[in-house]
Order: sequence, then structure tokens, then C-alpha cells
Amino acid sequence: MTQPIYVTQPFLPPLEDFIPYLQQIWGSKILTNGGPFHQQLESALCDYLGVRHLALFANGTIALVTALQALRITGEVITTPYSFVATAHSLLWNGIKPVFVDIEPNTLNLDPKRIEAAITPHTTAIMPVHVYGHSCDVDAIQKIADNYNLRVIYDAAHAFGVQDQRGSVLRHGDLAVLSFHATKVFNTFEGGAIVCPDARTKLRIDQLKNFGFVDELTVVAPGINGKMSEINAAFGMLQLEHIGAALARRKEIDVEYRLQFGRIKGVRCLNDAGESVSNYAYFPILVQPDYPLSRDALYEKLKEAGIHGRRYFYPLISDFPMYRGMPSAQRSNLPVAADASDKVLCLPIYPALQAPDQQRVIDIIRGG
Repeated sequence: MTQPIYVTQPFLPPLEDFIPYLQQIWGSKILTNGGPFHQQLESALCDYLGVRHLALFANGTIALVTALQALRITGEVITTPYSFVATAHSLLWNGIKPVFVDIEPNTLNLDPKRIEAAITPHTTAIMPVHVYGHSCDVDAIQKIADNYNLRVIYDAAHAFGVQDQRGSVLRHGDLAVLSFHATKVFNTFEGGAIVCPDARTKLRIDQLKNFGFVDELTVVAPGINGKMSEINAAFGMLQLEHIGAALARRKEIDVEYRLQFGRIKGVRCLNDAGESVSNYAYFPILVQPDYPLSRDALYEKLKEAGIHGRRYFYPLISDFPMYRGMPSAQRSNLPVAADASDKVLCLPIYPALQAPDQQRVIDIIRGG
């Protein structure tokens, strides 16, 4: 029987490689609260990612919520409707009003040309997303932020290891937030992190993720329990040993898709990373009107063959009940995002995807 194929599959090193890490945790009897593996992983990730300070979290959503608290963001925040719901949910959790702005057609990232028109006296920050790991127009966004004295928090959930011509994209903005969920390029089962510009900011974030404690007797803020456990951190250390090979395999899959789909009418691929360093986190296609099937019909055809694509991101965040009543959420305000959401289909891409299975995906799409 043919095994199902999913959009992504967590990278799992050999179980026996994880046993020594577990033995160290059992031996130390330190399971959480910033233990040895937590400290090691923070240091190792700073080195690998090329950043100075990083605070680990239990997951990326709590990291987003805490990043907003750390910068004391209030009022309105300009963001994208084309993302996972955690982006906007983190704003609502903080009592902040999301203001949705349309996206660029070539990258599907927040369109800087649309931002200024959305700024009001209540705007305090911009929260862009590096969609599918493709870097936003960071220079244009920062220029707007500087002109209007706004903070910038990047939802960099997809951007692990991504670099532009000047280094890690995670160095941009006031803060950048990563996700280490099991579906991500680098995962700790569940996890996340905030990339911080300086030690003082990291200290505040470390306090906020530990209920606001400064010491045994002193609480200085209404923090949350966002700490990463030692088991998650240990798995992250093991993942780092294999990340180079995992990214290389993802690149091979990406190259083959692009080669094959360049010959299929009605299938549009997003631009590749060009001179930047990509992590090949996702492989989205946009199903065009001249393709023989609609996007949803192609999705169902793949599913019938045991290939589970993902309409990612569909629906738009702005289409969900808690957002759609907002003036900025109207589809007439977001034509590019609405069009992309109706056409997008993410295809399987992960290190364990075998060439024959990838060819099955290609053949079904070629057959229309």
C-alpha cells in the first residue's frame, strides 16, 4: 500500500542518537527552568544563526505574545492578512488592534507601499512576516518605521537560517520571533525563540517568560510561563547536528520542482531566493486560471492519490470571525492577498521525501 505524503514531515534523527541526551537530563535531574541544554542551545543557535542574543520559548506563539509585551506595544499594529493565525492572535491577546495591509504579488510579503496609508495616531508598530522564509523588504519597512517612530517586530516563524546579502534576516527590526514547531525546518518538537538586539532586552524577555520573576522574592511584571524544557532543548541540539544535510536535501527538492513546473502551463512558482540564502521551508504553487483544474479541484485530486497538500494560507486571517468585521479586513482592501489565498497550494518538501514520491506529485500536477 502506498504511504500518504504530506506537505511536511518532522526530521527525526536516529532514536539511539537521542538516548545520551536523555541520560544526561535524567542524571542531572534538571528538567526545565533554564537548565544546561537550554543554555547550550541558546548559545549554539546564536552561533549558527549569526545573532548576538536569543531567548528560547516553549512555542512561537507565546514568543510573539511576549515580544509585544517586552516592547510595551499598545494601540494598533499594522500586519499582514496572509499568515498563520498566531500572527494576529498574538495582537488580540495583548489587547492590540491588528490593521491589515495588502501583500506584494511576487513575494506574498507585506507590501511596504501600502503601509503608510494605514498609519493612524494609534499606530505603534509594524508586524511583518517573512512568508515561506522569503525575506521582506526590510529596508523599506524600517525606513517607514523610522519616519513614524514605530517599532518593528518580525514574525520570522519560517525564516530559520535565512540570510540576505548582509547576513541573517533575523537581525532586522526591534525583535524577530522564530517557531520551532515540529513542522518547521528546525524543530524542538514544540518551541520558539525571540532574537534580541542586546543583553538588556534579552534580560527583560527572560523575566517575562518566567512569570516576571527577577529573583526568588521579586516579581516585576505580569509575565507568563513560556520556558522551554530540557528535553525540547536537547532535541534542538541534536537537530543542529543534522541541519546542513536537511537543508541540502530540501534544496534538491526545490530545484526539481522548479525545473518540472516551469514546463506546466497554469502553474506559477514564487521567485527563488536569488542571491539570498533560503531554507526551502515550503514549496507553494499558485494555480492560475489557465490550469485545467481549480486549486481546490487539484487539492482534492492530490488527496485522492494520498498526497496531502496544504492551502497555506487559506482562508486569510482577515476572513475569520474575530477579524472580518474590521474595516481593514475587507477583501476589497486586500486584493492581492485574497487572490493568492484562493490560488495557493503548498506541496510536499522535507528531507525524507524520496525522488519517486516527488515524481508522483509532479506527474499528477502535470496530468491536470
